[in-house]
Amino acid sequence: MDLQFMRLYDLYSPLLTKTQREIATLYFACDLSLAEIAEEKGCSRQSVSDQIAKCRQKLQTAEEKLGFARKEAAIRAWAEGLPAVQRGELESILVREEKE
Repeated sequence: MDLQFMRLYDLYSPLLTKTQREIATLYFACDLSLAEIAEEKGCSRQSVSDQIAKCRQKLQTAEEKLGFARKEAAIRAWAEGLPAVQRGELESILVREEKE
């Protein structure tokens, strides 16, 4: 599994078309082959491969322009340097924010 792609997918998947999201999910999350996806979608293996390549490119372009994954990694690295008590407080704030 391509972890970098999946991280970008988590952040930017709304930028993809419905078909691109479906194909990316089948390929990366469900671990289906190009042939299996092509059969399910009623298209050629080449078109599935092309869609995956377009997904990768679109997500990479979004990251280059917006940099959310890079910023998140920098914040995580910074937070790792905090004393355990402060890190725990930060994590509780972030979890609380996610629930709201």
